[in-house]
Amino acid sequence: MRLLQILILSILLISSKVQAQEQPEPVVNWISFEQLGDSLDSNPKPVVIFFHTDWCSYCKKMLRETFRDKEVIEKLNSEYYAVEFDAESIDSVLFDGVTYTNSSSRKRTGNYHELFKILMGESKKHVFPTTLIMNADFSVKTKKINYLSIKQILNIL
Repeated sequence: MRLLQILILSILLISSKVQAQEQPEPVVNWISFEQLGDSLDSNPKPVVIFFHTDWCSYCKKMLRETFRDKEVIEKLNSEYYAVEFDAESIDSVLFDGVTYTNSSSRKRTGNYHELFKILMGESKKHVFPTTLIMNADFSVKTKKINYLSIKQILNIL
């Protein structure tokens, strides 16, 4: 009888451990610019836009570390709309009734998407990663053109 109790207890512990491991990690609820337009119309709130490129190592580090922190994820998902966008994307983007494109038909370093250039303003030199914090009316509240650690982004948010 004692052996049966130990066996049942072991099975319960193992199954609860397996169930705990199956819980998905929390992630940032990234949305597209298309989804952002609809979301701002129905429920205005601040926006975080994270511009990156394929070749930017600090962009990858932010995606791997900063945007995987539970506190950052919780803050972004509850208080902001979050948009992740490749600044060199060649995809067309419909935002606020206007279609934005990249003048290049091939993805190339330094050929930036029209939407990125508009949101960055007249800057002639672009640095990545770039993080924009926008108010609900889409006015720029904060622009950071550097790597942001977990602590730094939480202070900004």
